Amino acid sequence: MANTCNLFISHAWSYGDQYKGLVKLLDAAEGFTYSNYSVPKDDPVHDAKNERELYDAIKKQMSYSHVVVILAGVYSTYSKWINKEIYIAQKEFSTRKPILAIEPWGSERTSQVVKNAADKIVKWNTNSIVSAIKELKK
Repeated sequence: MANTCNLFISHAWSYGDQYKGLVKLLDAAEGFTYSNYSVPKDDPVHDAKNERELYDAIKKQMSYSHVVVILAGVYSTYSKWINKEIYIAQKEFSTRKPILAIEPWGSERTSQVVKNAADKIVKWNTNSIVSAIKELKK
């Protein structure tokens, strides 16, 4: 399993359908194996006593990842945590985590905040997403 890509997929639970769609797309991708280090909806970390505890939990999950994947829907711009996740990926590790921005399927407007932070930006397309992840993992 040396070719397994460890991913931290950023998401807002209020937009969980896009997250689920992406996971389904990755699960169906041929010849692609990955581990998802995102914080699941039912994870106790969501009951964190304070923001620091949540920040530390996100940082811990992200530490295992090769690539941070962010859905660049316009909602991302308004997410309280998106800037913190970008900061963690870029500043909190000895080697920064590459960021892949995915423009959600059918989206007319996307997050400039996410796109500015991204090492690569792709459209909602299985082959584009998988190739970008493999490229950024190197």
